[in-house]
Amino acid sequence: MKTIGLIGGMSFESTAVYYRMINEMVRQRLGGLHSAELLLHSVNFEEIVRLQKAGDWAAAARRLGAVAAGLETAGAGCVLICTNTMHLVADAVQGSTGAHLIHIIDETAAALKAAGKHRPLLLATRYTMEHGFYADRMAALGIDVMVPDADGRALVHDVIFNELCQGRIVAASRERLIALIERAKAAGADSIILGCTEICLILDPADLPLPGFDSTAIHARAAVDFALGADHAIKAA
Repeated sequence: MKTIGLIGGMSFESTAVYYRMINEMVRQRLGGLHSAELLLHSVNFEEIVRLQKAGDWAAAARRLGAVAAGLETAGAGCVLICTNTMHLVADAVQGSTGAHLIHIIDETAAALKAAGKHRPLLLATRYTMEHGFYADRMAALGIDVMVPDADGRALVHDVIFNELCQGRIVAASRERLIALIERAKAAGADSIILGCTEICLILDPADLPLPGFDSTAIHARAAVDFALGADHAIKAA
């Protein structure tokens, strides 16, 4: 089994989900008391958010790149940035380490294409929805991403940072997100990307008006596939 390296803490709420999912998947595939060989470096999210708000993505890249290099030194064979937003600096982070960076956008696009979906609504932070890095990479992989309107983007961003990242699950917010999805369905969306690693805390991808693709679960599965190799790989349904 290869060792998985996690760059976590962004937020720690979703990093805990990664840890649980990865270990559950390893146990399901190998049985018994098997669990993952895993290294976790959890950063102080407040520091990362400060860099996001300042638009200092170069400093953020240096910070996460140093973490990735440290995980490689400690024995990680692959590295996961446990957040969609910080994949804005994924190329720079990959350049800081010889360990394989498992890219959440690439893995999510592959899952969408395998399911025959090409016009998803992206629910994510404002950075992920509004910066070109996510939509451009998806487009290069054959996926035409939709995003909510300005009010919808503000809603999703606020739910993520003011509720989910702080451990708060609010029923009224879930209802507003479902209504947003219904509007996207009427506008032609064929699926939903839970494109923030916390959104699975409030939305069940199996219980949405459109087929849901949970980027956290997809990313975790890819890490387990890498760690266990082809003989134990299970492709997303």
